[in-house]
Amino acid sequence: MSKTKRIIILVNLLLLIGYFNWSIMAKEKTLSSGHLVLLELAPVDPRSLIQGDYMRLNYKINGMPEKQQITKRGYCIIKQDAKGVGQRIRFQDELQPLQPGELAVKYFTNGNRYFTTLHIGAESFLFEEGQDKLFSNAEYGGLKVDDAGNSVLEGLYDEHLQMIKYK
Repeated sequence: MSKTKRIIILVNLLLLIGYFNWSIMAKEKTLSSGHLVLLELAPVDPRSLIQGDYMRLNYKINGMPEKQQITKRGYCIIKQDAKGVGQRIRFQDELQPLQPGELAVKYFTNGNRYFTTLHIGAESFLFEEGQDKLFSNAEYGGLKVDDAGNSVLEGLYDEHLQMIKYK
């Protein structure tokens, strides 16, 4: 292999490692400084033979009472109630404008403009084998949301709004 090819491979490898590190740092920043919002869950069966124990997450605010025309990507505007649980207010294409007390969370849809699936936040939560009974009581997903609408799942919460932790 020529020296030029080795240099090109090394530069590409360094760029890839740099991108992954930047992505990790961005998520860590969201976790440390993001605003916590709880979203009510509609959990699905917490088992997978290939992945191990996990819970597929479906947030109740994902559901639509009727078909509504929205763009493939945009922002779901959420307002928290007195307990900190997020309620969907509207969808909008741009991050601004926001009213006082509102949070914007990025979303995307599958399919056409009349969507069938709305994706907000993390869609699965992996946990240690044998802990499925503990996490089957989850009522809320705790998302940390930054000012740009990016979200990271912090953990699952029970009906008393307490984070579920390993025993």
